[in-house]
Amino acid sequence: MSLAVQIPPLPRLAALDGVRVLGASAVIGQHVGFITGVITRESWGGWIAMMDFAVALFFVLSGFLLFRPYAKAAASAAPRPGVRRYYWRRALRILPAYWLVVAVCLTVLREDGPAPLGDWVRHLTLTQIYEIGQIRRGLGQTWSLATEVAFYLLLPLVAVALTGRGWRPARTLAATGIGLLITIGWLVAMGAGALDTGLHIMWLPSYAAWFAAGMALATAHVALRTGTAPRAWGILDRLGCAPLACWSIAVGLLAVATTPVTGPRGLVAPTAGEFAAQLGLYLAVAVLVMIPLIFGPTTRTSTLVGSAPVRWFGTLSYGMFLWHPFVLDMIYRVEGRAYFTGNPVRIYLMTWTGAVVFAAVSYYLLERPLMRWGTSPRRPRAGSTTDRAGRATENQSVVAAASAAS
Repeated sequence: MSLAVQIPPLPRLAALDGVRVLGASAVIGQHVGFITGVITRESWGGWIAMMDFAVALFFVLSGFLLFRPYAKAAASAAPRPGVRRYYWRRALRILPAYWLVVAVCLTVLREDGPAPLGDWVRHLTLTQIYEIGQIRRGLGQTWSLATEVAFYLLLPLVAVALTGRGWRPARTLAATGIGLLITIGWLVAMGAGALDTGLHIMWLPSYAAWFAAGMALATAHVALRTGTAPRAWGILDRLGCAPLACWSIAVGLLAVATTPVTGPRGLVAPTAGEFAAQLGLYLAVAVLVMIPLIFGPTTRTSTLVGSAPVRWFGTLSYGMFLWHPFVLDMIYRVEGRAYFTGNPVRIYLMTWTGAVVFAAVSYYLLERPLMRWGTSPRRPRAGSTTDRAGRATENQSVVAAASAAS
């Protein structure tokens, strides 16, 4: 019988809140660039178009934060996080704010009468991505949330498959490569014409490699912090000491992503090859952004990125992601402005500020009260030893991942 091993608690990594803020701000920038027309009109519009790399940041971050408790439990021979608690906390964090946004958008932004029942059912159940043309106005960004929720649902099963036979970090790291193989197979099917790039580009298999990369980073982080990593993995801590180098390379890769190699700007679907280039470039960028914030010693840079103001905006980043298309649409309605016009800087500042305001109201009046209610201490039931044992580990990661969705 395995005995629990005492290992030091893993740090919260407050600097990752900066990743959330960066991701939310970049998504807003990409959408503002599209609606003002600068993406397709200006020579520098490619830099705005590639701001959707933020989706890779969110997916890699989710893979890291949500898999780390399972890796920690395996490394310490402790019980895994309780599945019911995991699903309950994910639902509390994701669904109330999302459902509110869906209700507002399907009510306020409709111009041809009440939304049909099918629209309500698809959006409330996050199944709007599984048919062509079913994502409604003000909710275009929710395709990535629907994809991420599919990952949430599968994670406990995947985690058991990767760590169920004990803690062997090298084997676990290698097994996360299955995610890359899934994405490659999906891309091959797209290239062969078996899948529609206009529809299946939104489904989870397209992004399995991104989530798997986050899980691989979580495996390496736990192994290094528990002294169970192969010596060669120390290179990650050495890279973590060089944030300027990592981020400079990331910017260089983004420069490549601004070129036609990643496909056309706007709403035209890329070819399978162009989509593959985009996936690879964005994955490398996301990993390079995160390495200095996860590995290595605490630096002045990571301290700044994890400062109290940044953490506050990180808490609101999920709401910013949800509300900004509604705010952007309302700006154009109130001003009576035609699409593909407007000063992008002015529109961006207005949209970003409005998104923060809506996110703060949603968080303090709806999301936080519900999370406090849903996670308040309760009398444990007989036979719930596993949930109690895994509670501390799970709380650390799931609460830290509160705003990870994109």
